[in-house]
Amino acid sequence: MEEGQEITVNSWAEVQAALFDHTWNDSINRFRSNYVYRGSWSKNIGLSTSISRIGHQYDVLEPHLLRNFRKYAHSNASPGDSVWNWLAVAQHHGLPTRLLDWTYSPLVALHFVTQDLSKYEEDGVVWCVNYVKSRDYLPMPLKKALDSEGSNVFTPEVLEPVCPSLRELANFQKDEFVLFLEPPSLDARIVHQYALFSLMSEVTAEMRAWLQQHQELYFRVIIPAGLKWEIRDKLDQANITERVLMPGLSGLSEWLKRHYTH
Repeated sequence: MEEGQEITVNSWAEVQAALFDHTWNDSINRFRSNYVYRGSWSKNIGLSTSISRIGHQYDVLEPHLLRNFRKYAHSNASPGDSVWNWLAVAQHHGLPTRLLDWTYSPLVALHFVTQDLSKYEEDGVVWCVNYVKSRDYLPMPLKKALDSEGSNVFTPEVLEPVCPSLRELANFQKDEFVLFLEPPSLDARIVHQYALFSLMSEVTAEMRAWLQQHQELYFRVIIPAGLKWEIRDKLDQANITERVLMPGLSGLSEWLKRHYTH
């Protein structure tokens, strides 16, 4: 498989091949993927962040949004002083941020391609990004922080000592870069969805544009509209459902509503 390419699948078997055939690791003789995945109901949906959609000067508004979130949420959340913990909490609760949601599970990504039954007339997509190779573009201090931890992704605890603010992130180097951040286990949804976030070094940087300049890092799997029902039924049989991924009464209700819709 060539990175940077677009693969259109036409059967469940081809879906599995596209999403799993690249996961063999010769160094350990095991299937261990270096990729993370993001599913969207439409192939035309890019990788724009929620904060970029709030209007003009969103880059100026970012620190104000986060500062006020911390101010008013303090009695309801206690993620400590780390801006990275607060950013994860804010994203999780719907505040517009520069973060994008990803998962280590291709099946969870497929769930989000097929979750909305009203969107079954459009082709969907799974974005697949090599988060291990993306380390090559990190500034040296950030690479060293990961190396000392023996990790390929950051946690707030690893990132905070070397980079305590969003402003300092942008000051590491002139060239834009992406880093992947595993959030704290804020609730069962993050755990069950095998979730992590990406963020660009500049709030105005566009991840899709950055990836197009580094095509060895990604590929896209196009899910035709006509294949969505089969994928949805097989995910349900494999227990990849709202009931599991979004524990609680709301997730249970969403699953039952969809399951009994024909």
